[in-house]
Amino acid sequence: MAVNEFLEDLIQTEIMDIVGSEDVSVNKVDRYAYSTDAFWVPRMWLDRLQRPCFPDFVVHPESAEEVSKVLKVANRFRLPVIPYGGGTGSQGGTVPLIGGIVLDLKKMNKIIKIDEKSLTVTAQTGINGQVLEWELNRHGLTLAHYPASEYGATLGGYIAARGSGTLSTKYGKAEDMVMSLEVVLPQGDIIRSLPIPNHSCGPDVRQHFVGSEGTLGVITEATMRLDPIPEERRFRSYLFTDLATGLEAGRRIMTHRYRPCTMRLYDPPSTQKFIKRVLGLDVEGSFMVTGVDGPRALVDLEEAGIREICESLGGRDLGSQAGEVWWKQRYDFYYPPFAPDLPELFGTIESTTTYDKILSLYEMKKKVIEEGYKEWGATYTGHFSHWFPWGVMVYDRFFIKRPPQDAHEAMQLHNMIWADAARASMASGGVLNDHHGIGFKLGWLMPEQYGAAWQILAGMKKMLDPNGIMNPGKLGFSFHG
Repeated sequence: MAVNEFLEDLIQTEIMDIVGSEDVSVNKVDRYAYSTDAFWVPRMWLDRLQRPCFPDFVVHPESAEEVSKVLKVANRFRLPVIPYGGGTGSQGGTVPLIGGIVLDLKKMNKIIKIDEKSLTVTAQTGINGQVLEWELNRHGLTLAHYPASEYGATLGGYIAARGSGTLSTKYGKAEDMVMSLEVVLPQGDIIRSLPIPNHSCGPDVRQHFVGSEGTLGVITEATMRLDPIPEERRFRSYLFTDLATGLEAGRRIMTHRYRPCTMRLYDPPSTQKFIKRVLGLDVEGSFMVTGVDGPRALVDLEEAGIREICESLGGRDLGSQAGEVWWKQRYDFYYPPFAPDLPELFGTIESTTTYDKILSLYEMKKKVIEEGYKEWGATYTGHFSHWFPWGVMVYDRFFIKRPPQDAHEAMQLHNMIWADAARASMASGGVLNDHHGIGFKLGWLMPEQYGAAWQILAGMKKMLDPNGIMNPGKLGFSFHG
């Protein structure tokens, strides 16, 4: 609903009664700050001096009970609610498209319990990922997630977007680490999933909310699986003459059931562009970094087995130094001066598929981008960073150095490229996204991705959120419930 000045005062008074006056803001500077996330489109929109999508209220609850009461107010006024963690998402998932309440959970940042016997941690979901990791490390434990956004992202953000970290190849993605959840449903009920993640007690309620991006409720607490800090962690790098050979090496490593903690393979353009700039290594071909960790004897065995596979395919062993430097500087790729930024037009169009389809998916997307948008000088690069027993994800990007200056033209060009790239992924047996989520960037393609199965997700949304207040317009759901 539209909020006029009279209603703004009325609603603000009710929310202040729940969370206190210091935890509600209608200040313009705060509304500007919460009008965008890391997605290129809303950032470009601000850069071109266009009016952003303002929230009406910014609210900072400190408990699940306060969240519940705020949602009840929002339902009565039919006011949108957008759960907000660190604001590091790249899909527009926290952009308040039609106003409403941005519910910033960062004051819900308590660690409730570290169970050193079962190796789990229970925490409120507004806790910063790096702060949580530091505390776990003091106990000799790790969440082993390590996304590039770790310094800014929250635990809730990890879960809400089915996020992935640098060590996912061995330790899993966020959805693999979740043991149980506390969730505030759209109409205010507070529920808990079963405390045991593996069971045959019907469908898994927990996984209905993992990846839901704030559209089905607010995740307020989570119990996560932990791992002990490994005795040793080693990195090594290899150089392959071409991408296909590097992909085959990765496939053999995974299908031989070795368990590298990380494995990252760069295509030749990325090797030239990023490896040279960030690591200072001037080589041609496909650069691969592998990491193994655990007890020293196991590390010795796995490192030797991986090296044997790589060398059998002609991979040149570059030793441990480049791999160790890569680990220490792994986040540099995502921050200035190495990361792309405005005024350049760019996007990370990642996908995941099985080993038999990954090379053709990469080649099709490269052709779609570089030939389809040749007039704009579009370029395409990719690396392969999250490996599974059955396949791998490609973290691929497009770049246009001189996009249109007009905000509307730039947005249209961006959206056309994304549509073509996403459809190329799906046509090649891939999915819309691996670990950054959907937001509104890809939401409109979700029914196309799911086909007739979309009715299951849409029906769940309608049942849980009949008034359509939860993060409307995201994940492909309607703006009206």
